[in-house]
Amino acid sequence: MIKPLLTILLFSWTLHPALALDYSLPDMGESSGAYLSTVQERKLGRAFMRYVHANANVVKDPMLTGYLQSLGDRLASKAQLGAGSFNFFLVDDMLINAFAGPGGYIGVHTGLVLEAETEDELAAVVAHEIAHVSQRHIARMVQEAEQMALPAAGMLLAAILVGAATGGAGAMAMAAGGQAALLQKQINFTRANEREADNIGIQILSKSKHDTRAMATFFQRLGRATNSGGVTLPEFLLSHPVTADRTADALARAEKYPFRQQHNDFDFQLFRAAIRAEQFSSGKSAAKHFSSTLRDGRYRSEDAERYGLVLGLMRSRKYSEARKELRTLLSKHARNPMIRATSARLWLKQGNRQKAVSTAKQALTSKPGNHALTILTADIMTRSKHPQSAYKLLKKHAKSHPEDPQTFKLLARAAAGSKKKADSHAALADYHYLIGEPDVAVQQLLIALKTPGLSFYSKSKLEVKKRTMEEESAALKK
Repeated sequence: MIKPLLTILLFSWTLHPALALDYSLPDMGESSGAYLSTVQERKLGRAFMRYVHANANVVKDPMLTGYLQSLGDRLASKAQLGAGSFNFFLVDDMLINAFAGPGGYIGVHTGLVLEAETEDELAAVVAHEIAHVSQRHIARMVQEAEQMALPAAGMLLAAILVGAATGGAGAMAMAAGGQAALLQKQINFTRANEREADNIGIQILSKSKHDTRAMATFFQRLGRATNSGGVTLPEFLLSHPVTADRTADALARAEKYPFRQQHNDFDFQLFRAAIRAEQFSSGKSAAKHFSSTLRDGRYRSEDAERYGLVLGLMRSRKYSEARKELRTLLSKHARNPMIRATSARLWLKQGNRQKAVSTAKQALTSKPGNHALTILTADIMTRSKHPQSAYKLLKKHAKSHPEDPQTFKLLARAAAGSKKKADSHAALADYHYLIGEPDVAVQQLLIALKTPGLSFYSKSKLEVKKRTMEEESAALKK
């Protein structure tokens, strides 16, 4: 679980050699960029993500992560850093929270998605986090941290690690031990950035044709829910405190932009329905819920609600009933990637491998290079006894997605099925490294190096990779 404290105190990562091998920050002037260059910040971000994967329940479903990345890319294209500078990921946690890490890594909790009623509201939160990154707020925190004593930085780093792993109570207790004033200073510093992030976020919303009023509307609703009935304050409001003045300022800024009718957010409603379906303890419970809401007319989008029913029926292995409901959706949304992907998955569950592969390939042909559809197609190919085709597809895809653990996990399976032992273990090494398990990654590389007939070039590449991972593993143990 990633707590707000982790976002507030990310600068501490740069002060600890166990987490940052070569991130020493020279004093080069007053600019925030002088303390933490964009290259250093991106490198730090990759280390941050390895820790996130090791300690949080990061959602692996490519269609869900694909939707969030697509929304984030559209918003980021209107920010000063531009699309391609950000990685968006979903954390399976019912806390209402979102956070920005160094280097453009932005996480959103499923609890926040379920609390949002429209895509505009979710976009408002994502735009706000993009603004924190584009305005170099983390780099500014590093600049402030230059004045901290090293023991204090160590204490705060420990608080980050405990908070991320255990839920925050232990972290706050540690920070309180003689460090409360320093911690409060850093929290206040972060709050000082909130108005700037609001302003830039609203600009991003306007440029991307989203409702600029959605930010204040969403924050107001969170505040009202909190104030009625002793509801615990959402994590997002703890790390992004919303006062009446700040809400009024956000509304005033929004009024400067033209009013926009709410655009079609069908993909968001599908995304939200899929997350809702996973929150039930069983597929039977999910199917019962969605059947009830459809019968009673309690939904924002009938087709999205039906999609939730399909997923519930699939979980409960009622494949014929799921196919019947899915036909209704396909008759109206035949080209929707999420629905087409679900159809391919269902064909596989029904035992029709040929239909599953052809459906997935057709979907990918309509959106070549799409990450979610590439992963889905390769997975279905591998499960359908076509590992060579999956290997060829993933080998190329991995070059453009070098930080995605799921790509390398699937590549390892496809390589193994294609009798490429060294490639399989090398891909497993990349997978374990990306999810924060460098020791396991090194073991996989040692196995790969023992493969008979390995070329000098391949062996040299594996040796370099092994040495890099061994150095990081040793540093983490200090």
